Amino acid sequence: MVAASKMRKAQQAALAGRPYATLMNNVMAEVSANAGDFSHSLMTPREVKKKAVILVSTDKGLCGSLNSNLFREAAKFDPATTLFIAAGRKGSQFLARMKRHLAAEFTYKDVPLFGEARAIIKFAVDLFTKGEADQVEVLYTNFISTLSQKPEVHHLLPVGEITAAQAGLDGERKVESLMRGATEFIFEPSAAKVFESLLPHYLNFEMYQILLEAKASEHSSRMVAMKNATDNASQLIKDLTLEYNKLRQAIITKEILEISTAAMAMG
Repeated sequence: MVAASKMRKAQQAALAGRPYATLMNNVMAEVSANAGDFSHSLMTPREVKKKAVILVSTDKGLCGSLNSNLFREAAKFDPATTLFIAAGRKGSQFLARMKRHLAAEFTYKDVPLFGEARAIIKFAVDLFTKGEADQVEVLYTNFISTLSQKPEVHHLLPVGEITAAQAGLDGERKVESLMRGATEFIFEPSAAKVFESLLPHYLNFEMYQILLEAKASEHSSRMVAMKNATDNASQLIKDLTLEYNKLRQAIITKEILEISTAAMAMG
């Protein structure tokens, strides 16, 4: 019940951000179409010698196999060429046990805040622009349904195709191409300058959506794990009660037999 309530709060927070995401999608569709031959440091690919991975995990346990599945994927990255940014205490603890390079650790609340996503992105962008990482990816748990969550790797930097920014929990995270709408925009001083200013905000929305997906996955997995634990405990109580009644009945039967045998022996 607690996990379900927290998941509903996360959904409400996500729904509140939808109008802003819709407006950004409309503007990004127009500005990317009018930017012409636009280049940006965050969009320039380069040879990948060092990779940064943002590992989005949970702060607490008791959520089934959610973290173990996520950490199994994290262990596949080459430790010699990968540095990690942990979002969630369980992730940082795992990286410490595995002796991986942990560059930074962030926390986020049960209802993720946009500012928390912005702080993570700012650190990742700094690593990329300073040349400490040639590529940035996010490893998180994608919310597909209440009973299904899947660890996925999302490419973040350098920015490739501009897709629709999302701000809601609609099940499995979908990548949608931006389409120009009927609204005509006039850009000052130019579409390229506006695109340059909007690109960091676009990354913030991407990270915010990932945090929402991860938190919804955590609450769903914990809700299912606690329900299974409750069902198993109830079944265990039934089995032990049945065993107790059988033993009690056997003892009573034995005592009756002893009394009857003694009475028959005495004549």
